[in-house]
Amino acid sequence: MYKNLVAALAAACCFFPLQPAQAQPPTRAAWVYVTPVLDTGWTRQHELGRLAVQQALGDQVKTSYVENVAEGADAERVMRDLARQGNDIIFTTSFGYMEPALKVAQEFPRVKFEVITGVKRAPNVATANARYYEGRYLSGVAAGRMTKSNVVGYVAGFPIPEIVSSINAFTLGLRSVNPQATVKLVWLNEWFNPPREREAAMTLMDQGADVLAFNTASTAVMAAAEERGQLAIAYHSDMRGVAPHAQLAAVTHHWEDYDMARVRALRAGTWIAGVRGLRAGTWKSQDTWGGVKDGMVRIEAFGPKVPPAVQKEVLARQQDIAAGRLLPFAGPVVDNTGHVQVPKGRSASDAEILRMNYLVEGVQGSLPK
Repeated sequence: MYKNLVAALAAACCFFPLQPAQAQPPTRAAWVYVTPVLDTGWTRQHELGRLAVQQALGDQVKTSYVENVAEGADAERVMRDLARQGNDIIFTTSFGYMEPALKVAQEFPRVKFEVITGVKRAPNVATANARYYEGRYLSGVAAGRMTKSNVVGYVAGFPIPEIVSSINAFTLGLRSVNPQATVKLVWLNEWFNPPREREAAMTLMDQGADVLAFNTASTAVMAAAEERGQLAIAYHSDMRGVAPHAQLAAVTHHWEDYDMARVRALRAGTWIAGVRGLRAGTWKSQDTWGGVKDGMVRIEAFGPKVPPAVQKEVLARQQDIAAGRLLPFAGPVVDNTGHVQVPKGRSASDAEILRMNYLVEGVQGSLPK
């Protein structure tokens, strides 16, 4: 009986040969950018993340991007198209992409969404952000040492908590070494508009600012400072190519490790032949908030006008932040109306930083209503 069974199985194998296991297909990953891909800036840093993923994983991944996508309905349309095209994971790189991502994610539960600077999550939507305020504090220290007029100009995008906390940390760093210095603030209520960014920078310099900082996406502020012979702090990227004499330092942000980890986590899942996409693997919906100690934020690329002693001081404080010895929002923190927001003896919690809705003492300006 058993001999007959063995013979039958052997015969069946001749008619139905065993198929080799199918290889896991490439993971398809897409990035959505709020501005064009320029040589420097916010979008460039995310593009470096995409390129790092492609280079490291090779034929295990297929990456793509869509640039200059407006927040709102356009973003929703683009994300939906990318999901329909078979992308397994979509990185959306603006706070204004959060609601469109949450909506499209409901329609495509197998697709993973990464909302950079987002604050709301879902089973297939994760969020990530950087502790921008740490780099801003450090750049404020540098600005405080370098200003001669004691007036520093700041061109800001939107009054969202991450920008408000950055302005506040910058001012606290500034006044930690130069208590007489003040910050003049201009809001643009947009991320990318080079002519308006330049106009705001010129206005601030006309008002006496000899150092500029900004939270917008182009190099216009840097170019304006270079033209006027003043100093400016590059943001996101080293911008010495645009402002070789004006750059005081650069606060840079690095997404390569994060993007790589998220794609690799997705690929760690068990692939099921015949089912589009991957299992979640070790990917999970989570919030990541990395800073100096994680390598996501740093100050670097000091310009030629910055004395070695100032560079050394700033880099020492960067080490202190990485080690947890320096907390930018250690109390007392007083707002520019005179109210104590963080009392002496404690530091602002993460929750307080994430919902920051006041400007600190030393900022000349207010939050748009």
